[in-house]
Amino acid sequence: MNIRIECTYRTAKGTEAFFRSEEMPAAKGVIIAEDLERTGRSKNLVFIDNYDSSWTMKEMKGYLKGVETEPHNVTVYFDGGYDRETQKSGLGCAIYYEMNGKSYRLRQNAAVAELLSNNEAEYAALYMGIQELEQLNVHHLPVRFIGDSKVVINQMSGEWPTLEKDLMRWADRIDQKLKDLGIQPEYELVPRKANAEADRLATQALNGTEISGTIELIPEK
Repeated sequence: MNIRIECTYRTAKGTEAFFRSEEMPAAKGVIIAEDLERTGRSKNLVFIDNYDSSWTMKEMKGYLKGVETEPHNVTVYFDGGYDRETQKSGLGCAIYYEMNGKSYRLRQNAAVAELLSNNEAEYAALYMGIQELEQLNVHHLPVRFIGDSKVVINQMSGEWPTLEKDLMRWADRIDQKLKDLGIQPEYELVPRKANAEADRLATQALNGTEISGTIELIPEK
């Protein structure tokens, strides 16, 4: 979660001014806020999240302590493929996250028959990834969503308008789900080569191979 610090600063001679910081990760904000409090000159210090909710120091520390036991530092790779001949789609997502001081990777794919285009399959793959986040109990965190679809990434980030009704419905569903989970999305467009894992999962789904599982990632020595 990213936050801003707001406080009133009082000089030694009693002059006061209101200050608001730039946006920063919550853990960094707590370190800076603790330093401000040690001066003895800051008053009414609070943290403001992306939804303009106010947090006290005690609440923010409790949140950060809880986060360590829940998935955080989450990145979602997604990809969708569409076969015009069979009119079937393959969806794939790979989710990387940390929890309890360890790193994990979740992989999931699915074959679906009700989609009408490759762009719709890409949107469906993104939505599937968000559903997996919900199952992991990921909430009120920034999450990176990485894909090679210019349409999906640029439309979801607001760079391009969403004009097609079918895609607009997907975009609305995704925005609502993210809002419900309190997830702050960060969309990143990458070349297909950099999205090879999700692409492979989508292709395997089209070929009838189901993939579903989570493993711990062991650091190389």
